[in-house]
Amino acid sequence: MVVVMAPEALQEDVDAVVELVRAAGGDAFVSRGVTRTIVGLVGDVDAFAALNLAHLRGVLDVVRISVPYKLVSREHHVERTVVTVGGVPLGPGTLTVIAGPCAVETPAQTLAAARLAQAAGASLLRGGAFKPRTSPYAYQGLGEAGLRILADVRDETGLPLVTEVIDPDGVRLVAPYADMLQIGTRNMHNFALLQAVGEAGRPVLLKRGFGATIEEWLMAAEYIAQRGNLDIVLCERGIRTFETATRNTLDISAVPVVQRLSHLPVIVDPSHSGGRRDLVLPLTRAALAAGADGVMVDVHPDPATALCDGDQALTRPEAAEVAEAVAGLAPLMGRTPARPAAGARAGRGA
Repeated sequence: MVVVMAPEALQEDVDAVVELVRAAGGDAFVSRGVTRTIVGLVGDVDAFAALNLAHLRGVLDVVRISVPYKLVSREHHVERTVVTVGGVPLGPGTLTVIAGPCAVETPAQTLAAARLAQAAGASLLRGGAFKPRTSPYAYQGLGEAGLRILADVRDETGLPLVTEVIDPDGVRLVAPYADMLQIGTRNMHNFALLQAVGEAGRPVLLKRGFGATIEEWLMAAEYIAQRGNLDIVLCERGIRTFETATRNTLDISAVPVVQRLSHLPVIVDPSHSGGRRDLVLPLTRAALAAGADGVMVDVHPDPATALCDGDQALTRPEAAEVAEAVAGLAPLMGRTPARPAAGARAGRGA
């Protein structure tokens, strides 16, 4: 942290800053320029923030140099991380597709959606057994019955499973079924849940909150990492703006910004950001061109009857277009498409 003194600041103003910082257990180094003086602070940045230094006489500005998210920052982990989920890599060097139904409805629907996921080039299967919804009257998922369906489909297809957990108590239920735990946008600020998944021994997919800044998103990841789990993949899924033409506004700039700030892999969810089937392919192309490490898309064998987000779910033709886009863009981005883990079985006609 750096304290910038005003040009008119007196020596006693500088001394007051130094004394206050040292009383708080830190150290202060004074650098005098031609027109102003800068005081560099060394120590606990959070403790310094509590001192209200900006309100001291003679202080012009207080600038935080060190980022607050230590464990997920590239300051102390320069090389970008590869997170492996059931043998499938997510990170630099590969492009990974995660696909599946937004919600588990029936065994037949889930298996058919998994075959569509394979048609989209997916190496990981996502599916929601628990669905936190804006309306209490909307479909909330099948709960543990849905988890059992997903586990059966994983056994049939060989695709590792990504599924959502919505509360701390549910982590103990979901973790034995899941290869990767997903934190949805509404739970990004559920700090007790973040800490619980940090202790669960599973990789975590952390979606950005629809009203969250990038720093808040990375601080949420820090909650997970602080409990000993650095196997975290960040998912940009669109943020809420004044625009109503799309379900959310895809913040494509978040991909390179976060990759500069953090060593964690970053993927994009073009389904929830656009909210329309016809937008998934162009948003997928944009995400991969911007440097995303992968995408997560919704698929459904019959979107017209889907109990959740049918408007954005892909059918077989659109799923095949996503696979083609990934295959075509991968070499241009210096990457290779991630392959399913050994033992994954392709579907009939997939």
